[in-house]
Amino acid sequence: MHQPPINQHAISTDNIGTSRRSVLQRSALGVGSLGLLNLLQHEQTTAAESQALATSLSSRPTHFVPRAKRVIHFFLNGGPSHVDTFDPKPMLKRFSGRTVSDNPATERKTGAALPSPFRFRKYGQSGIEVSEIFQRTAAHIDDIAVIRSMHAEVPNHEPSLMLMNCGDSVQTRPSFGAWTLYGLGTENQNLPGFVAMCPGGLPIKDTENWQAGFLPGSFQGTYVDSQHKELNRLIENIEHPHISRRAQRKQLDLLAKWNARHKADRYDDRLEARIQSYELAFRMQQDAAEAFDVSREPKHVQEMYGTGIHGRQTLIARRLLERGVRFVQLWHGAGQPWDNHSNIQTEHRKLAGQIDQPIAALLTDLKQSGMLEDTLVLWGGEFGRTPTVELASDGKPINGRDHNHYGFSVWLAGGGIKGGTVYGATDEIGFKAEQNPTSVHDLHATMLHLLGLAHEQLTFRYAGRDFRLTDVHGNVIHDILS
Repeated sequence: MHQPPINQHAISTDNIGTSRRSVLQRSALGVGSLGLLNLLQHEQTTAAESQALATSLSSRPTHFVPRAKRVIHFFLNGGPSHVDTFDPKPMLKRFSGRTVSDNPATERKTGAALPSPFRFRKYGQSGIEVSEIFQRTAAHIDDIAVIRSMHAEVPNHEPSLMLMNCGDSVQTRPSFGAWTLYGLGTENQNLPGFVAMCPGGLPIKDTENWQAGFLPGSFQGTYVDSQHKELNRLIENIEHPHISRRAQRKQLDLLAKWNARHKADRYDDRLEARIQSYELAFRMQQDAAEAFDVSREPKHVQEMYGTGIHGRQTLIARRLLERGVRFVQLWHGAGQPWDNHSNIQTEHRKLAGQIDQPIAALLTDLKQSGMLEDTLVLWGGEFGRTPTVELASDGKPINGRDHNHYGFSVWLAGGGIKGGTVYGATDEIGFKAEQNPTSVHDLHATMLHLLGLAHEQLTFRYAGRDFRLTDVHGNVIHDILS
């Protein structure tokens, strides 16, 4: 957000009659993209909600003993093909070039069975088969539980993104990260509790993917464009362009005096909530600069993650997690990069090559430091892809796959997960979940359970009813818990 220059000597106690709102707007404390300025925009915030805003980031007790304290989510937006990554289907070779009968309806026209162009082999003591394009990640398969029976609701990106991120494909709802922060608070008051990194721009549905919905705005994700290396480009307005940090401190102190005088005659916790948000943003300036600076890491660690964008953002994510950030979401890139309707062999190999090394490095790093024991790692997209080839408008195959919400895979690792596990299965060619069909609500319920939160008890009162992430659905998948 553009902010006009400020004369840092213009504000004095002599102007005590000045409107508090105008001063807040003019003082421009340099926190625009940290997701905090929206607190000034909602003048109808209720007193109860404002009180929640003022204390929302405080760490709070769980419903029961948690197995995990934090979450990192690798989001392969666009929809990775499960039959080319973590769900091998040798029957596709038998049906290659042949039309498969009784296929469910898809968004686009598809034709004959398309065998995976990638080689699968068994890894680890568990012997789970994984595609060659994720061979470095596969080296950690004994710490991973693969769910091969996920299903969504529709074969479209927008509703499926909302379902995976917010638990509802139609209505506006808080994101999983926002619910996590609401349930647990954060362990570091000087950093955002929920960070979403996406290099090069925003994914489909933009910031709705990490929205707070009807929860207080302080629970929303903070967006970071991780294509940049400079701090002031990673986080816009992290440093004020016109005044020093000392001058900003003086502004806040002056506002505190004004507010104390204001509150002496009346009760208004909305104002207190807003001022606390600015105090938080001020504290973030120094801590964020340190947390996002990967050059502080030893050279061998930087090389382990890789020097590309994804290596850098994954290393930043680890630095945030170890500093108490509760939820970090790593998107592959702007738009929907994994949406490979054509030339899937080239595109999937390229995309997997960008994240396989960073994911494996993170798992290695977390395990060596002991953090994997209480960090929950999630990998996946909004849906899978068809085992049949997509056809062009002229009916000719274009060597890609259409969207498939009937069956797909995700995997989990870390805190409380039984590694070396496969749960559920799709049919013989990978079109539809058949064994232990698993909904997104089941996945969310399981992750909340690992975080020490009972999904049926984590509720927020809104519009006359108690809402929860899993709505009226969801069952914990005990078979993948250690």
